[in-house]
Amino acid sequence: MLPLLPIGLPPEQDEIKGFSRTIAEIEWLLLGLVLIYLVVAGLPSGGQVAIEMALSFFAALILGLHYVQFYKQETLLKLAVETWVMILFVTWVVWSTGKAESPLLNLYLLPVIASALIFGKVMTSLEIVAIAGCFVLFGWDSTLLTSHPLRWLGGVLAQLGPVILVAYITTMLSADIRYAVQKVKLVSDTDELTGLYNMRAFSAILQRTFRQALRYPQPLSLVMIDSDNLKAINDSYGHDAGNKLLVSVVNRIRDAVRGSDVIARYGGDEFVVLLPQTGPSGAMEVAERIRQAVEECRIDIGGHVVRTSVSIGLVSYPAGGGDLATMVDKADRALYKAKHAGKNRVVAYSDSQGTLPFDDPRIAA
Repeated sequence: MLPLLPIGLPPEQDEIKGFSRTIAEIEWLLLGLVLIYLVVAGLPSGGQVAIEMALSFFAALILGLHYVQFYKQETLLKLAVETWVMILFVTWVVWSTGKAESPLLNLYLLPVIASALIFGKVMTSLEIVAIAGCFVLFGWDSTLLTSHPLRWLGGVLAQLGPVILVAYITTMLSADIRYAVQKVKLVSDTDELTGLYNMRAFSAILQRTFRQALRYPQPLSLVMIDSDNLKAINDSYGHDAGNKLLVSVVNRIRDAVRGSDVIARYGGDEFVVLLPQTGPSGAMEVAERIRQAVEECRIDIGGHVVRTSVSIGLVSYPAGGGDLATMVDKADRALYKAKHAGKNRVVAYSDSQGTLPFDDPRIAA
């Protein structure tokens, strides 16, 4: 059987960590561009204190959020706050270096790009509205607004136009990239024949669920399933018939489990089901329901009605062991016992009594 190997962080947390690194790089770029401008042009005479305060605050924020790391883990909420802080920093700097005439006005592009890449249209649109309000404030001229309102509005829109254009293009590119990544992830995480999770994806889900079970604590169960007569079907009717049998078995398994349960193809004609928040008694019921559903199944192959069955081994946490490797090994051993005890049966692993068949009266509920 295939081993369940650790593969690192859960995918969503790994993705958020990547976004955090992107945000940090954009923040350092923003800070660096402001410093380069101040070195070349010098500090403005009227806003020296304000600029120094803004630089100190922003540098301390970057160091605190990305290097001190006083929080438990990265979250999208934290990243959203950082994009708004970038907008506040740029507003502070632009206000102190000439308002609407400031050469740093285009620095708004950086937080907009970050938001478009990470959060998509809604958050980016809200930030564009906020930036538009800043542009209006920077360019406020009551005399010009009264005498030439269209000219005033045109000036504001001309300054805001590049920000809107970059936001739109970046958001569209980000959506296309996300769609492509999701398609690749779907292909890489699922079995082509059955549409179930493959072991790479299942390992990540299992590790995350097991960590939750350890932390709260909660029970969980693993159910190993093996088709009893796939080889005979392949030999008698061909591999297409064997594939049809596997798909039929998978459909029966899906019908027998809950929406919160996770099914994966373990390899060849073997499957594994993760039952979160399910103890031994509940796992027994699910496993027997699967066995009965498959036993009652009839498959038409070339005019021949073919029957099939499955052997099932199961183990539950915490009784089945304190780590995943132990649980997987015990479920595997229970499945082996079911196969060699006559097939078409459920066997639960028990440390105190060995592996017992489902119908053994000594099994505790």
